Amino acid sequence: MSYKYFLGMMPEDDVINPSTLTKFRKLRLKDIELLDLLINKTVEIALEKGIIKSETIIVDATHSGSRSNPYSPLQALKLRSKQLRKVLYETKASIKDLLPAKNEDDNLEHELAYTQALVEKVSEDELLIKLPKIKERLNLLKEALEDIQDHYTTSKDKDARVGHKTRDDHFFGYKSHIAITPERIITAATITSGEKGDGPQLPELIEQSRKNGIDVKTVIGDTAYSSDSNLKQAKEEGFTLIAKVNPVISQGHRSETEQWEYNKDADMYVCPAGHMAIEKKKHGKRTQNPIVSYFFDIEKCKTCAFREGCYKEGAKTKSYSITIKSDTQREQIAFQETEEFKELYKKERYKIEAKNAELKNVLGYARAESYGMDAMQMQGAITMFAANVKRIITLLGASK
Repeated sequence: MSYKYFLGMMPEDDVINPSTLTKFRKLRLKDIELLDLLINKTVEIALEKGIIKSETIIVDATHSGSRSNPYSPLQALKLRSKQLRKVLYETKASIKDLLPAKNEDDNLEHELAYTQALVEKVSEDELLIKLPKIKERLNLLKEALEDIQDHYTTSKDKDARVGHKTRDDHFFGYKSHIAITPERIITAATITSGEKGDGPQLPELIEQSRKNGIDVKTVIGDTAYSSDSNLKQAKEEGFTLIAKVNPVISQGHRSETEQWEYNKDADMYVCPAGHMAIEKKKHGKRTQNPIVSYFFDIEKCKTCAFREGCYKEGAKTKSYSITIKSDTQREQIAFQETEEFKELYKKERYKIEAKNAELKNVLGYARAESYGMDAMQMQGAITMFAANVKRIITLLGASK
């Protein structure tokens, strides 16, 4: 009814068939970068109307929870194997004596071994696996095995991942990395799964903002954006980066392919598989370059899809160590003590927090409306478009 009111329709007026919207979304919007398209249009309007006057962008990330709750690996395997056994017993009662002994404990390695043995045993009976209901349950079990090997969690939402807001507080879903001007107009955005770090998204946010017509001279962000590569980019391209240096994330000595990412909220590293460290220790406090070691849950490492070359079989601990080289950040550390840095950080930084709160609390962006990255991209595009249009109307009204 609210949509009919907005469109000036009568309550009893007919509306389009719901399938029309589905076909439009799947066919007409296929392969269209809707997020970039809609943001670009609103920024273009804001520039034409003289609303955007600054050469500064403020960057941050906000999270959106998935519609679906994740199962733990153990829960997923037990559920899928139980469903398969049920249809097997209904179809062929005598098969019960031929199946491997069911795992009764909560050890993931034991459950993985049992599940693999169950899949292999059932697959041996070519006639049985051709039955539709058995084939379906067997495929679901195989998919659960693959999901666990790849992501460690499984869910109806295949693209969502576990991210961390603090060391003890996590979420399952997606992250939206956003750039806004001091006028609070969104100039660029990227959407990733929940475990991705904030800092690596900065180059794309700057590039998209420039494509949309913003002459970026200053970038304001939190400590997540003070990586060595971002500071080097700022120096090479001649823009000012207002981001406080955290020595832990300011290193450039690790290989880019390792994809170990620092989570500034939890103050912990996240491994390439998306698992967060559970403990950290600092060594050599009196030396020039002390070392910080991050320790991971060894039980997860034992069954991780990335364990080859990372986890040594039989090892009792798994750690990731970095050397703090604060001398490489001397210029930025000195800069952040200046009045210019402090004034800009204090004056502008809070605006992105307010924008994130508006997206989530006012425009319903706290939770994904559907499943998958494509659906999240579409939701992000529409939500940010609405936020920009709303802001433009507000600023135009205030100028009259």
